[in-house]
Amino acid sequence: MQKQFSPNSPSISPEAIGEAIDTHVHFWKYNKKRDAWITDDMKTLQQDYLPEHLAINMKRNGVIGCVAVQVEQAEVETRFLVELSKTHPVIKGVVGWIDLRAENIEERLAHFFEHKIIKGYRHIVQGEAAGFLLKPDFQRGIHALKKYNYTYDILVYHHQLKDVVEFVSKFPDQKLVIDHCAKPDIRNKTIDEWKSRIIEIAKQQNIYCKLSGLFTEAAWKNWSAGDFYPYLDVVFEAFGVNRLMFGSDWPVILLSGIYVQWKSLIEKYMENFSEDDKQKVFFSNANEFYSLDLSI
Repeated sequence: MQKQFSPNSPSISPEAIGEAIDTHVHFWKYNKKRDAWITDDMKTLQQDYLPEHLAINMKRNGVIGCVAVQVEQAEVETRFLVELSKTHPVIKGVVGWIDLRAENIEERLAHFFEHKIIKGYRHIVQGEAAGFLLKPDFQRGIHALKKYNYTYDILVYHHQLKDVVEFVSKFPDQKLVIDHCAKPDIRNKTIDEWKSRIIEIAKQQNIYCKLSGLFTEAAWKNWSAGDFYPYLDVVFEAFGVNRLMFGSDWPVILLSGIYVQWKSLIEKYMENFSEDDKQKVFFSNANEFYSLDLSI
């Protein structure tokens, strides 16, 4: 299924898609010391970003709920997102952080299990050395997730996919999702190695992929919609519409574009897909993967 970009294709309104879930947003109260990853070339991110700041974007784009994903590697981050969810029902799920390498991992998972809003966990593997995913203590932690029906978000760069191929083969029954399509090198328009490994990973039917985070892998604010189409072709062909989920990566997306641009780009890409397929990518896959409670 090679979808060709047409610059004259009409965009699709949110109403044509129906309701949507954003599977990847971040919230923080900016702290210069803690958030040192937000460097001076990211000044737009050096401020608070909370659910009330996202609300207007969600309303305008037909997004009824979101999954809040960790950015700090500390249990206090998980508690922060849980507390936010209590006062902001737009948060339908939380992907928190816990030290999956800890000897007392079972105890910590049981501790957080009382918070049903927590759907899974993530580690910022993109910042770790090669081989991190393959360490026995980390894999012991991943094995512990299934008992609680927790998911795991895989955050890596494209050059780390060799480890991901081996990693996912060890967890055929664990719900896994690739964040940001594994951050392909869109800026330099390289695709071949990333493509071959994505195809291999997608053969495992328990692995999903988020359509998120690609704006910041292109030249910031100097991209065209067609830059993303070859990469979207790959993930749509590899994972199919049953294992892809829309996500914005807000507010990080603001470094290179705005919310409506990304959602509209995916809508345009899918303009010739069936309404059922669109609903899967924008709504039902997220609901199924994260076992969301949409009544909250």
